[in-house]
Amino acid sequence: MSDHNDKLKQLKTSSMDRRLSIAKASLLAGTRWAASNATTMFSSEEEKEKKRKKAMKEQADYLVSEIGKLKGSIVKIGQMMALYGEHFLPEEITQALNTLNNQTVALAWPAIKQQLHNQLGSKLDDLTIDHEPLGTASLAQVHRATRKSDGLEMVLKIQYPGVAEAIDSDMSLFKNMLKLTRMVPQTREFDQWFDEVREMMHREVNYKIEAATTRRFAARLKEDPRYIVPQIIDGYCTDQVLCMTFERGVPINSPVMLSLPQERRNKLGEASLEIAVREIFEWGEMQTDPNFGNYLVRLGNGNDILDKIVLLDFGAIRQFDEHLLGVARKLIHAGFNHSSEEMVQAMTGYEFFDSIPQSIKPDMAKVFLLATEAFSSPSNNPDLPAGVMDEHFAYDWKASQLHSRVMQQASKSMASRYFSVPPKEFMFISRKFIGAYTFMTVIEAKTNVRAMVKKFI
Repeated sequence: MSDHNDKLKQLKTSSMDRRLSIAKASLLAGTRWAASNATTMFSSEEEKEKKRKKAMKEQADYLVSEIGKLKGSIVKIGQMMALYGEHFLPEEITQALNTLNNQTVALAWPAIKQQLHNQLGSKLDDLTIDHEPLGTASLAQVHRATRKSDGLEMVLKIQYPGVAEAIDSDMSLFKNMLKLTRMVPQTREFDQWFDEVREMMHREVNYKIEAATTRRFAARLKEDPRYIVPQIIDGYCTDQVLCMTFERGVPINSPVMLSLPQERRNKLGEASLEIAVREIFEWGEMQTDPNFGNYLVRLGNGNDILDKIVLLDFGAIRQFDEHLLGVARKLIHAGFNHSSEEMVQAMTGYEFFDSIPQSIKPDMAKVFLLATEAFSSPSNNPDLPAGVMDEHFAYDWKASQLHSRVMQQASKSMASRYFSVPPKEFMFISRKFIGAYTFMTVIEAKTNVRAMVKKFI
């Protein structure tokens, strides 16, 4: 948490100020980039590549530091591009953009109080609000509050003033910045991803959508004691303030998690992945942001009180059509059976897969079969590493090193160029599963994923 002296007194939301700052930084970076390329004209290919990577890293770090000074939606755009852009942005740029996650500085209380007064008016008198935020992000920050009348503990997610209106101009700024620097190839796929990020940004600042989604997930999970979804408090919600009950818990990566007995960690791991499975097979919509900050764990006592996963943020919900869901289900089914033939057959009837030569699909199927390894069994998957799955089909996530193995397989695959810009919908689904896989790896869970999927197959 930043101390008081580090807090921003106000956001720079003037489009002219922001445009000038980015234009100046982009032109300087572009000039440096061009100059560095010129100096490598007579170098060997190996030396050129080495210098190119070094120069790109320097220019990307410089640009990101300039973006970080502006805050608001342009920072969120950079964070989203880091999260989803690894398939079409150079590695040096995504690495630099990833540092934006560590640059969120809180807006000082007087500015937040003014925003609350503008949004809530006299209702503000009903509440006692902590001046220090519980958390800060690029578009909003969260403050704990207590209702004076009954002591109800709540949190207020307060959107920074002006960020919603600045999204479109900031998107244009960001895109122009990448064009001016000439560090990113301007392709149709890049434009499509940029449009998708724009839509995601607009959804994320729409608190009415987030409130409705939170209620929907709460209704779905209300009978399941393994989950907690905050309750929306309508009386203190506006277009730019989202109010919900305060829910206690510890972070997923807290040291206390690893002190839990293996069986309790296994059950938490199963609960985390079951959400993703039900989103595909039952609900048709998915929370696509795997950030650990969107979850807490409320610890039980190991006996009659269960450990529970607290689901905190529903601002990044993505809905999928039945056609796409059908394809995703077939891919999972093929992974369950560990059948290369089924996996290849599942890659039909969808534009991305239909554009791939049939001769390449068996190679691509190997990547998908590896990614769904935990859904298979020792009897149908001779490639399972020794000791990764026991006789009860419990899969050891930490020992499996699955994510790095999938990345290695994809990079050496003959189909690697077709993975360069996968469909955005598949990217969202894979991101969610990577998040769930990481959850289980971090808490060193051993889970029977096969039984979970079997219900739907």
